[in-house]
Amino acid sequence: MNKRKSSILKKICKKIEMVITDVDGILTDGGMYYSEKGELLKKFNTRDGMGFELLKKNQIYTIILTREKSQIVVSRAKKIKADECFIGVLKKENKLKEICKKYNISPNNIAYIGDDVNDKEIMKLVGFPATCKDGISEIKKISKYIAELKGGEGVFREIADLILSYKSQ
Repeated sequence: MNKRKSSILKKICKKIEMVITDVDGILTDGGMYYSEKGELLKKFNTRDGMGFELLKKNQIYTIILTREKSQIVVSRAKKIKADECFIGVLKKENKLKEICKKYNISPNNIAYIGDDVNDKEIMKLVGFPATCKDGISEIKKISKYIAELKGGEGVFREIADLILSYKSQ
C-alpha cells in the first residue's frame, strides 16, 4: 500500500465507531447448503468471530445486515455477540437511517463490508465502504478498501484488524 493511500485509510479508520457487515459472500463464502427442508448449513470463519470481539473491546459497534432470512445467521450473531442482527432486509440503505438514529452515529463513522449489488446503495452512504477480494467489480469501484482475502476466509477480521491498527496509532 502506498503512503498516500495509507494516510487516507488512517484518517478514515480513526473515525469508525461501527462496522456493519453483509453475510453471504463476506462472513461466508457465499455457498448455501440446502436439503428438501430448506437451508441447512452455512460455513463461517472463526477468525471473523474474534474480529467482532476485538471491535467490541474497543467500543466499536457491530451489526449484521442481510437480505437473507436465515435463523442460522441469527444464531451466529448471538454466538459472536453482534450488537444487532437484521435479516430479510431488502433495502439496506433504508435501515441505515434507523441504525444511525438509534446509535446517535453519523454514516461517516460507519464501515460497511459488502460484496454484491444489493450492498451498493448503503456502501455509497457510509464513510468506509469495503469489500472482499472476490467482491464484484461494481462494488470494488466504490470501495475504499479491497481485502486480500475472499469471502468466508476471514475478511471481516482483516478489516477489523485494519481499523483497529489505525485507531491505535
